[in-house]
Amino acid sequence: MKDNAVDIHSLETIFNSMVRAMDQSKNDIFIIGEQSRQSFEEMKNELEEVKKNISRVITEVDYLEGMTRHSRRRLADVSKNFANYSEEQVRQAYEVANDLLVRLSVSQMEEKQLRIRRDDLDRRLVALLDTIGRADELITQVSTVITYLTSDLKDVGMALENARNKQEFSIRVIQAQEEERKRLSRDIHDGPAQMLANVLIRTGLIEKTFIQKGSERAFAELTDLKGMVRTALLEVRRIIYDLRPMALDDLGLIPTLRKYLSTIGEYEKDVEIHFQNNGQEQRFHTNFEVSVFRLVQECVSNALKHGEAKDIWVNIEWLRDIMNIIIKDNGIGFDQKEVKDKSFGLIGMRERIDLLKGEMNVSSFIGNGTTILFRIPFRNDIIDD
Repeated sequence: MKDNAVDIHSLETIFNSMVRAMDQSKNDIFIIGEQSRQSFEEMKNELEEVKKNISRVITEVDYLEGMTRHSRRRLADVSKNFANYSEEQVRQAYEVANDLLVRLSVSQMEEKQLRIRRDDLDRRLVALLDTIGRADELITQVSTVITYLTSDLKDVGMALENARNKQEFSIRVIQAQEEERKRLSRDIHDGPAQMLANVLIRTGLIEKTFIQKGSERAFAELTDLKGMVRTALLEVRRIIYDLRPMALDDLGLIPTLRKYLSTIGEYEKDVEIHFQNNGQEQRFHTNFEVSVFRLVQECVSNALKHGEAKDIWVNIEWLRDIMNIIIKDNGIGFDQKEVKDKSFGLIGMRERIDLLKGEMNVSSFIGNGTTILFRIPFRNDIIDD
């Protein structure tokens, strides 16, 4: 009896500690949900303001377009009958036409920027709604578990096991979130941040070049700078898309990959991307599909940014209980011994493949491109019924 009493006391201590931890987790999730709701309302108000500004600018553009057409007709009449007008009237006709043209161009640019901001806010609002919904769902689930644990002490052993599983799951989620934050930080530091710093330096160089060597040399530098800005823009778009490939939820892994690779091909005109899918595609839980998508995305990004590849092959093979993914390029390759412990990209991919319980093999030689093979097993807990 004494031994049994000791065991029960120990279990009750663990049990009560677990209940408190889960209750605290529920409160934390509630705070996250409320913060998301506040952000949603602020963003919704901003969206309304942007829409009002778009309506205002559209009206302004329509008015300026009409005035511009009128000023052009006036200018054409003045030019045609130059002798019938004084020098002051001719000058005014030219100045009015030029002023209206400049104002129209500024308004059109403002309209374009407002539309881009509106679309960005729409996408972010959808993401926030998803976060709010998930937070509410998690609160309900945690509350149900706490109620179950506190109302049925006879099944405390099973309840503790469930609680332990949920705790482990929560830890894995937190770890994954932290890894994503680190990866995103590395992407921004290695990509847009450095590119924008280079842009700042190059603008000063262009100014000096214009003063010292003339407009032709400065124009060449400006053309080069334009290419750098375009690359930075592509990198920013890649990072934004990497935050959440929403098409996965609706279309699945293969259609989303096909769309992503097609989009990359449109931006990278000098690169040919070959995509092949063999076997019967399956649907999996969202987290699994996102992880696989990002593995492919990271490989393609490395091939473009570091490998300077002109051809990239992405092959996916569906077997009975495993998925094989091969990403190959004909870029400059690299020395695996030198970058093994220094490449954040490879480290991130190995971390992802470990979470998927899969294998990753890298083959690369300087001048002979890179080939990466992923072998990912199918498990019952990742298949979406």
